[in-house]
Amino acid sequence: MSTPSFPHRNWGEPPWRIDFTPSSQRASVPEVLDFAVIGGGFTGLAAAAWLRQMAPDKSVAVFEAAKIGAGASGRTGGIALGETAAGDLPGLGDVLAGFTDILSHLGVHCDQQLHGAWEISRKKADALPRSPIWWQDSGTLRVVKEVPGGTIDPGKLVAGLARAAESRGALILEGHAVERIRWSDPLGIMLKGGSSRSAEIAARKIVLATNALSLDLVGLGDGMHPRLTLAVATNPLREEQLQAIGLAGRKPFYTVDFPYLWGRVRHDNSVIFGAGLVQSPDSDDLEQVDISAEEPARTFALLERRVRGLHPELARVEFTHRWGGPIMFRDTWTPIFGWHPRSERKRNAILICAYAGHGVALSSYLGRWVAEALLGARELPEWGAVPV
Repeated sequence: MSTPSFPHRNWGEPPWRIDFTPSSQRASVPEVLDFAVIGGGFTGLAAAAWLRQMAPDKSVAVFEAAKIGAGASGRTGGIALGETAAGDLPGLGDVLAGFTDILSHLGVHCDQQLHGAWEISRKKADALPRSPIWWQDSGTLRVVKEVPGGTIDPGKLVAGLARAAESRGALILEGHAVERIRWSDPLGIMLKGGSSRSAEIAARKIVLATNALSLDLVGLGDGMHPRLTLAVATNPLREEQLQAIGLAGRKPFYTVDFPYLWGRVRHDNSVIFGAGLVQSPDSDDLEQVDISAEEPARTFALLERRVRGLHPELARVEFTHRWGGPIMFRDTWTPIFGWHPRSERKRNAILICAYAGHGVALSSYLGRWVAEALLGARELPEWGAVPV
C-alpha cells in the first residue's frame, strides 16, 4: 500500500506541520495483535504509547486511514483546557496536571504554555474590574473569568506522541483505513484496499479512537453532530499591537455567550481566531465540505470582518491561513468514553470520541486512561458510557 498524500486539502492548511514519518510504514503487521488502535490522532497515539509503556511485551499497532493528525488533532486551534465541554465530571481528576505528566513521561515537547485561559463575555456586570480585553463584537467583549488552560503546538504534539509510541515499539501504519470490524474472538479488523492476505488482521483488544468521519464504522448516529469548525491565522503582530488588544500575556480566550469566538497567540506573534460551524451538505459527510464553497466562504468572510472590527489595531490585519477541522459532539456535550456495546461482556473494545472541541489536553489524558483500562488497572467512568 503506498504512502498517502495529505488528505482534506479542500479544508485548507493550518499554520503548523506534523514533522513525522513512520519508520514502521512498510513493516509487516503481525497476523494477531494484542492491541489495535484505530485512529492516529492525539488519543490513539497517546494510548499506543502508554500501552507499550505499561506492557512492553504486548504488540500494538496504530491504524490511520490517511496520515497521523489528518483529522481534528492536526487541525485544532491548540487551546488546552482543564475540563470537558460538559464541565468537570465525576472522577475526571486534574486533566492539565495529568497532561503535563504524560508529556514529561513520554518526552514530548510541544511548546506547551499552560498559564491559564480567559473566558470573555458581552455581559458588562460579569466583567473583571480591569479586563485586558475590550473588543467590539455584537457588544463589548471583556474578560469575565480566568480558568485553567493554555496553548500547545498541535503539529508538535501529534509528532511527539507518534515518536513516543514508535520508539516504545508500537507500529504506526498510515494509509491503513479500517472498513469494518468483525465482532468475534479474537476481533477482526477489515482493511480497505488490502490484498486478500492483509485485508483482515486479528486483534485481542481494540481502541476505537475515531472522529467525526467514522460514525458508520463505530456504529454511532443518533444524537451525534459532526461539523467542520473554521479558523484563520493573522500575520505576525508587533508586540505593541498585542499589548493594545490585550493579548500580550498570551492567554487563549473563548466566549461564553454568542456569537461565539475563540483564539490564541502563536509563538511568532500571529493570532488565531476561530468561529462558526459548517455542516456537510450530504448526510454529514464532512469529507464533502470544501471551505471555498458558498457557505464556508461566507462564514470565513464574516469571521475576518469580525476580527478586523474587534479593535483599531486589527483593522488592517492580514490573514495568512484559513482552514477547517472536524469536530463531533453529542446532545449531552459529554465525551464518549466506554466499552463498545458489542464488546461490553468481554471488555475488549473501547470507544472514545466526541470531545466537542475540548480534546487538546483531554484526549492525551484519556488516552492514558484507555491503556490502563485495557490492561485491567483502572475502570472506565460511568459518564462516558456509549449510547445504544
